[in-house]
Amino acid sequence: MSLVASGPTRPSTHPAGKGVGPLLRGWREQRRVSQLELALRAGSSARHISFIETGRSRPSEEMVLRLAEHLDVPVRERNALLLAAGYAPHYPETPLDDPSMDALRQGMERLIQGYEPYPALVVDATYTVLAANRGIAMLLEGVCESLLTPPLNAMRLTLHPEGLAPRIRNHREWRDHLLAQMERQIALDRSAPLRALYEEVAAYPAPEREQGHEGEGGLDGGVEPVPHVALPLQIEHGGRVLSFISSISTFNTPMDVTVAELAIETFLPADPATVKYLQSLVS
Repeated sequence: MSLVASGPTRPSTHPAGKGVGPLLRGWREQRRVSQLELALRAGSSARHISFIETGRSRPSEEMVLRLAEHLDVPVRERNALLLAAGYAPHYPETPLDDPSMDALRQGMERLIQGYEPYPALVVDATYTVLAANRGIAMLLEGVCESLLTPPLNAMRLTLHPEGLAPRIRNHREWRDHLLAQMERQIALDRSAPLRALYEEVAAYPAPEREQGHEGEGGLDGGVEPVPHVALPLQIEHGGRVLSFISSISTFNTPMDVTVAELAIETFLPADPATVKYLQSLVS
């Protein structure tokens, strides 16, 4: 699958008409930072921070960006803070299919294709699949066609009872891991679309056959279990049990909203049997 545009712009999650002061206070409280601590980080005073939060003082554009940086506010929401303060957005949101993104797009495509035969994919902030390699396509064999209609969503594909869920041997553990991951993102980003997706996938029923842990170490139950350094995804494929450890990469200091919300997830084989099987597919 090739990289495609991520679709319509995701709106800011903050209520329209809310001033920059209450928004900054909300982020500060969520990060559990006192006014004094924030002031020290930003080279200001607790009195000035208090005046900004109560609307008695209008912060400069530079101050808004400085406070947002020290509060680790997501790039998209930094634009929302600027708008609430009466300034123009600072960070562009360039469509992924824009010519200016060619080098980035092609680089990510080469990256995930070079990872084959191991699975790898690119998703946006709401887990829409923007690109995937043949390793992912292999895992998706047999998934319900309705789930494979674009735009694909990685969480739906994984947790839906007509998706990968019935083939995930450690479904309960993997589901708990994914939901906890989404909860952490919601706490950081306060994204309404992500919250809606979370509520949807959290409500999916468990597969009819709740899987145990047999065959954890390889392709059949007779193989000795392999100790894991991280929670593996154990998934049936072609009568075998494949085991993967996932890793997620994001871009460092992004200056564009689209780039800030991209994530590359790769799946590393967690045991020798999985390596041997995947290598056999390309030999």
